[in-house]
Amino acid sequence: MFFETDRRLARLIMPLGVTLLLGVAIGWGLAARGPAARGPVAPALRSAWPAEGALASRLGGEPSPVDQSTDSASGGASRVTPVVEAVRRVLPSVVSVSVYRHERARARSLLDLFGPARDRVVAGLGSGFAIDDQGTILTNDHVVNDADSILIIDVSGRTYTAAVVGRDELTDLAVLHIEPGQIPPAPLGRSSDLMVGEPAIAIGVPYGSLLANSEATVTRGVISGVDRDIRSTGRRQVLYADMVQTDASINPGNSGGPLVNIRGEVIGVNSWIFSSSGGSQGLGFAIPIDRALRVAAELRDFGQIRRPWVGVDLATMPSDSFFSVATVRRVAANSPAARAGLLEGDVILALDGRAIRGALDWEIGLLDAGVNEDVQIRFVRGTQQHSASLRIEELPSERAERIQVLRGLELITVTEGIAVERDLSVGGGALIVRIDDALARRTGLRVDDVIVAINRREVRSAEEARDLLLEAARRGWVELLIGRQGATLVTSFPIRR
Repeated sequence: MFFETDRRLARLIMPLGVTLLLGVAIGWGLAARGPAARGPVAPALRSAWPAEGALASRLGGEPSPVDQSTDSASGGASRVTPVVEAVRRVLPSVVSVSVYRHERARARSLLDLFGPARDRVVAGLGSGFAIDDQGTILTNDHVVNDADSILIIDVSGRTYTAAVVGRDELTDLAVLHIEPGQIPPAPLGRSSDLMVGEPAIAIGVPYGSLLANSEATVTRGVISGVDRDIRSTGRRQVLYADMVQTDASINPGNSGGPLVNIRGEVIGVNSWIFSSSGGSQGLGFAIPIDRALRVAAELRDFGQIRRPWVGVDLATMPSDSFFSVATVRRVAANSPAARAGLLEGDVILALDGRAIRGALDWEIGLLDAGVNEDVQIRFVRGTQQHSASLRIEELPSERAERIQVLRGLELITVTEGIAVERDLSVGGGALIVRIDDALARRTGLRVDDVIVAINRREVRSAEEARDLLLEAARRGWVELLIGRQGATLVTSFPIRR
């Protein structure tokens, strides 16, 4: 019985063994004849493995001619997307901005308190881009604020010392200058017709020269919002209005770099991120390029921004509709607004076609139009709509002559226009526009205080205030009557020339 079972197993196993041996023999034969004998399935199988030349390259050998042709066919133009082309247009114009500031080192021990004062150098990083071939670099004001020295690094790693042409805290923009002809200008687009959902590319140098490669980094997203108004926080008074919102990551250090459209044109200056952790959370904001270029021109030509003024004080009031309205609260005599026929109680509807729903919209509209420009306004008086042309002038306080008084005190004469501009409760006197910190601590005076009387003598101008203060300095004591935020205060303190 056992022998009968063994014979049956042998009859089953023998054919399987022969088949296995034949398969092995055929396999070895095909391998010996080379790749051509592997049949039509071989190319598909080979594509799943690294090419022989690629393996040789990884191991230090030379790639074969076959590998080079294959790489050219699979890479090449097929990978050059519109985003790649856009980045290539702008990238040579983007720079790293390295800023160095001297700060007083904080005391860490009692020895530091009683030892000699020590300074330390604090470095900061930002980005920027060239806007012409004359060495003009545009960046954010908060990047270069209080800088003692500024170094520009281009995509090739070359460095240039930069000088500040002008900076403006309100718009958070600054213009730098380096040797002309070194960095090509970026293609400039416009921000007036941006569409929500269109592609957006943020470019910047978040780590500066900390990386071995000084080339900028690129993030991609879309325009996720336009005309965004953001309330500034902290001690800096910044007008973040009509901002371009994007979900392209704007990381710390990217400030001042360009926001680019799919055509490779700059449409904004990366400026601000909304973040609870310090990193990008998909809410980045850029200054519209139209405003940035106008501000840059002002900084280049005048070294500062000429502030627009028309002599009207607006209040943002609720309305029956969803939106608020801008109501005229006060009009200065002989001002552009008075000449245009505006009266107290008028409701402003539009400025050059831009809807006005509050004082901020009005301020931005004037800023974007610029000083010495004419704009068209629409307003409602009672039930009737009216239109008028309005000439924008420079702020009266900026045009006023500044009078230097004693040490560290600067005054201007209060006119009706300045009273409306600064929303002052007094119609005359001498307005403090600058005061040194030490003098402010010693006297209790502040910027925007109005000196109404000195030693009980009325003050009608900054020149009168200067003469009376010099007279009081000879006696060594002075008493001032000042106006501050609608209140009248009396203060006295020792004074010397």
